[in-house]
Amino acid sequence: MGNNYNMVNGGNTPSSSTHLLDLLDEPIPGVGTYDDFHTIDWVREKCKDRERHRKINSKKKESAWEFVKSLYDAWSGWLVVTLTGLAAGALAGLIDIAADWMNDLKEGVCLSSLWFNHEQCCWASNETTFAERDKCPQWKTWAELILGQAEGPGSYIMNYFMYTFWALTFAFVAVLLVKVFAPYACGSGIPEIKTILSGFIIRGYLGKWTLMIKTITLVLAVASGLSLGKEGPLVHVACCCGNIFSYLFPKYSKNEAKKREVLSAASAAGVSVAFGAPIGGVLFSLEEVSYYFPLKTLWRSFFAALVAAFVLRSINPFGNSRLVLFYVEYHTPWYLFELVPFILLGVFGGLWGALFIRANIAWCRRRKSTYLGKYPVLEVITVAVITALLAYPNPYTRQNTSELVKELFTDCGPLESSQLCQYRSQANSSRPLLEDSAPTMPGVYSAMWQLCLALIFKIFMTIFTFGLKVPSGLFIPSMAIGAIAGRIVGITMEQLAYNHHDWCEVGAGCITPGLYAMVGAAACLGGVTRMTVSLVVIMFELTGGLEYIVPLMAAVMTSKWVGDAFGREGIYEAHIRLNGYPFLDAKEEFTHTTLASDVMRPRQDNQPLAVLTQDDMTVRDLQNIIVETSCNGFPVIVSKESQRLVGFALRRDIIIAIENARRKQEGIMWNSRVYFTQHTPTLPADSPRPLKLRSILDMSPFTVTDHTPMEIVVDIFRKLGLRQCLVTHNGRLLGIVTKKDILRHMAQMANLDPESIMFN
Repeated sequence: MGNNYNMVNGGNTPSSSTHLLDLLDEPIPGVGTYDDFHTIDWVREKCKDRERHRKINSKKKESAWEFVKSLYDAWSGWLVVTLTGLAAGALAGLIDIAADWMNDLKEGVCLSSLWFNHEQCCWASNETTFAERDKCPQWKTWAELILGQAEGPGSYIMNYFMYTFWALTFAFVAVLLVKVFAPYACGSGIPEIKTILSGFIIRGYLGKWTLMIKTITLVLAVASGLSLGKEGPLVHVACCCGNIFSYLFPKYSKNEAKKREVLSAASAAGVSVAFGAPIGGVLFSLEEVSYYFPLKTLWRSFFAALVAAFVLRSINPFGNSRLVLFYVEYHTPWYLFELVPFILLGVFGGLWGALFIRANIAWCRRRKSTYLGKYPVLEVITVAVITALLAYPNPYTRQNTSELVKELFTDCGPLESSQLCQYRSQANSSRPLLEDSAPTMPGVYSAMWQLCLALIFKIFMTIFTFGLKVPSGLFIPSMAIGAIAGRIVGITMEQLAYNHHDWCEVGAGCITPGLYAMVGAAACLGGVTRMTVSLVVIMFELTGGLEYIVPLMAAVMTSKWVGDAFGREGIYEAHIRLNGYPFLDAKEEFTHTTLASDVMRPRQDNQPLAVLTQDDMTVRDLQNIIVETSCNGFPVIVSKESQRLVGFALRRDIIIAIENARRKQEGIMWNSRVYFTQHTPTLPADSPRPLKLRSILDMSPFTVTDHTPMEIVVDIFRKLGLRQCLVTHNGRLLGIVTKKDILRHMAQMANLDPESIMFN
């Protein structure tokens, strides 16, 4: 590779170690910043940070105050991730408590304490029974409040109506707040965060308005009963906190690359509070969202996840002394023959993932290209009404999705009153386990039918819900679909085991249906997101035991292999491509045999490349080039004849430098000569004052030869986070390759629309 690209220096530069920005005594304000929808220059940002670090180190021995400033600078990274963890944990706790209360509001209210949800309302009651532990005099359904009766067709219709009314109200308020105040608060947020962490600028996406509206509307969207979760949006919420707190520290507010280290730690904190899985959060940040992840970011991500989990545990939003609602512990070991159904669940997860990605992307593309996209409020209301009307009759779809996952994960025991566990209670009480027939009751068959209907409902509604203009996560709906399928398989396997006593120890309940639900949940989530290591760690942190790692690994890997057979993109990468964000996926392989000369601009039939010369242009010439072209930067050469490269100047920096010079320097006129050289020649006395732009010139732009394979060029762009790379032949400038050019070329090679890349 060393022969194909090098760092070049032009003009009178003394050596290749010359700093990227030859700074003046008074740096030009605004130079080095970025416009909206542009990509940052990672190399330049790293150089700026090194220069700042050198300056601090050189001054810290001058005085006690400078030494204190150096300590503050060193500890600012830990301070900002601590603040981010504290805010993420507190907001997650608030969202959990509010969503639970509003979800129960659809069914009734607690008259003794209006701020209590259904479960809390009945905690202190002495009039509850084991079979009907959720019924107490303090909790009143809407039918009891309005009609004065708890049973009968009239009360059912009234409860049905109020459930639909509240669901519609919550969804309407949520989409209205998003549409009016913060359009960026919709969706999961993870595709955009991945793009931002890769170096893209989306102004306002992680701002205070987005944070406030996303927090409020996330509660409303979850409470509305739509087939969505709060886990993905919690990552967005945590990243908003990280972005806001980074502005308190100049080290991060003035350097976009350093700020992304904070955002990586924030995403780890988001997953930590979403699943109660601090280690899984760190691995999620590393595996799924982060583009640049140095070792110190790993430590800070771990610390942020720890702080966030500690705060959430202190709040204890679920009242179970756990970080999540569906924490479970299993006490029965798994047997080798169970690997077969576990792998089959992995196959189901991979097929579901492939189906979901294709169907959801097709629907989202249709939404973008038809009138549906013009009426987001109407679409949300329609989906909310359909969801509520279809969900209410089935108890497994009526309840909150997190509670459904909890019930499906839970192992049947003597204290469980769920329909799914009726055969258990009968087996423990009246029938011996050695009978040839399985000791079931009609309640189990009824539950199985309801679960099958719930599975179909969840599959269809999740496809149409993800991508609505409300905060919508995908983790919990995917886990619910897998958990339903897993529980059905688990119950089936349990009945088979009762009829075949030679499968495991006689007299022991060797099959744990809840474990199958957990494995199915992991398989379906893996099929949709294509996560592997982080997903397994998140799932075993949920269960509190390492004993079930092998079943989880087998299901998740099978799910990924099956899903990859239909397409290697996960749902987040698919949405990045759908939205046209300039994201170079590190997981995607470039296998084509094209060269840099095939991709660079200008092509033979195109306009010549817009270039600047180092010492024979005027301010007017410079202004004309800026007006006539839309390039984000210009190569600077010695002369049009030699085409020898000197450096690279960004369009934004040139505009700012000219405006600053005309405002602050007397004598700068339209016919003033522009110099990118270190020394300016002696000019006649009547000549206008020259404009020196050496300080904004990148003296060491990356270059490749025209014969460099594109495979290497793509690798350079990925690993160094480049915005552009210049192409030379025998030292003469030929053209330029930008990130946009590479993405267009890759789309063209994949027979996709090359103009679908949104760049500026």
